[in-house]
Amino acid sequence: MADKIAHTAEGVPEDAMRRLAELKPGAPGSIFTSDLTVNEFLLVKEAGFRPLGLVLGSSIYHVGLQVARWGKSQELDVLSQAMYHARELAMTRMEAEADQLGADGIVGVRLEVEFKEFGSDVAEFIAIGTAVKDDGSGQHGDVTWRNNKNQPFTSDLSGQDFWTLIRAGYAPLGMVMGSCVYHIAHQRFGAMMGNIGKNVELEQFTQALYDARELAMARMQAEAEALHAEGIVGVQLRNHSHTWGSHTTEFFALGTAVRPLRPDHRIERPTMVLSLD
Repeated sequence: MADKIAHTAEGVPEDAMRRLAELKPGAPGSIFTSDLTVNEFLLVKEAGFRPLGLVLGSSIYHVGLQVARWGKSQELDVLSQAMYHARELAMTRMEAEADQLGADGIVGVRLEVEFKEFGSDVAEFIAIGTAVKDDGSGQHGDVTWRNNKNQPFTSDLSGQDFWTLIRAGYAPLGMVMGSCVYHIAHQRFGAMMGNIGKNVELEQFTQALYDARELAMARMQAEAEALHAEGIVGVQLRNHSHTWGSHTTEFFALGTAVRPLRPDHRIERPTMVLSLD
């Protein structure tokens, strides 16, 4: 075996491309792989898509160092850029694998970060999901599923939500995200002592966290606008301290940008289910 793993231009190992090529989607006797649950798999099929294979992207990234002032709330833009770029690398490689399968999109995407034992500033960023393709049944009409960047759509919606979205006349465009790593200023000793025993808002902390969330949200919205989306559904707003300590945290906004497929949006009537338990 060669000492150095060969990679494609997108950074995807050739071994991964060979594995995907062996799946041969649509060929007699071919198989698919998927991390969808049974219910999600059946609902994605019902929505008019067939699973092609499990696709993933990975990037092990060294996150740089940025020193913040003890008493000042501020964005640590070096760290923000690192967290954003590493996720983009993982997403791009996942999309490259989907391209290899000829996919229209990727559903059930999970985007995870795990700091490794290689060092406190080394993390693996992973994007993983199931590549799907229009089954050709004609139930969607003449729809182009790829977005305006000619990329397969990506969505972190559950199989149930994906089915509902498609049946109601909307299509996913892509996962959109915004990241902001922010240092929250320490409270001065005098202020700490003055608040003992009182119910009082800590305005310094409130404003810092508010600002950081707004930066993350604004960046997510800018990505959706670049895709010409009508809106963003399933938005999650997370915050993680990772390994930076209690006064530095990442605010991460994530959602699925969508567009209308048709002017009417008929909602499926819910079916009542009576449990026998």
